[in-house]
Amino acid sequence: MNTNTLPTDELKKYGIINEDRSFSKKLNADDLQKFLQGYTIVADHDKNRATFQLTDNNTKLKVIFLERDKSISDILENSKNNIQYTDVKNVSKSANELGFEKKAFIFDKETEKVVEFDFIKNARELTAIIADKRNTEELNRYIAELLKLKSFLQDKIVQFPEMAKEITNDLNIVSKEFNTVAGISEKQNHSQKQEKSNVQLNVNDPDVYHYANRLREEESQEQDEEIQKSRGFRR
Repeated sequence: MNTNTLPTDELKKYGIINEDRSFSKKLNADDLQKFLQGYTIVADHDKNRATFQLTDNNTKLKVIFLERDKSISDILENSKNNIQYTDVKNVSKSANELGFEKKAFIFDKETEKVVEFDFIKNARELTAIIADKRNTEELNRYIAELLKLKSFLQDKIVQFPEMAKEITNDLNIVSKEFNTVAGISEKQNHSQKQEKSNVQLNVNDPDVYHYANRLREEESQEQDEEIQKSRGFRR
């Protein structure tokens, strides 16, 4: 690992190192060690995100600027109530490049932390977590987001024919997850309809109806007998 040839001017520009060449206190020892080994560090502010990575034997700094459609503070706060979805644009790329990601932010009650999932990279894990919640509303929201992403990718295949293979791979992943959750949703709807049907059957069941009528007739007959007895006693 070579730290003598770090791009200090760029690192100072983005506040990663200070004027005295010491690293920012915002980076803990573990983050710093990973950063020097080529891992990416992330800085979030409002709707903006920047990622930083050292490349070429720590001689160059790769910087990517991203922009979300929601602020990070709103995402973190609202994720406590339900899953948050956000579209992310890579503003470092030109207009003729594909720079789009869709993310899901899920609050983990056990760790009390918000975890970020990518619709493509974490597709299977994301689907499993949402399906495990057994929440019809959350499942339908996820289906709607998958449909949006599917439509977006289909349009991009036409717009970027030179990237058709890469985009098609992503589209296949999204389509597979959509088919999975659509099947789960169909089973849930069928189960709910079956439960409703069973309730209606109990209400309208002729045997139940006749049994209730018989009980009422027996109760009425017993009341008549009691009245006759009371009348006889008064005589």
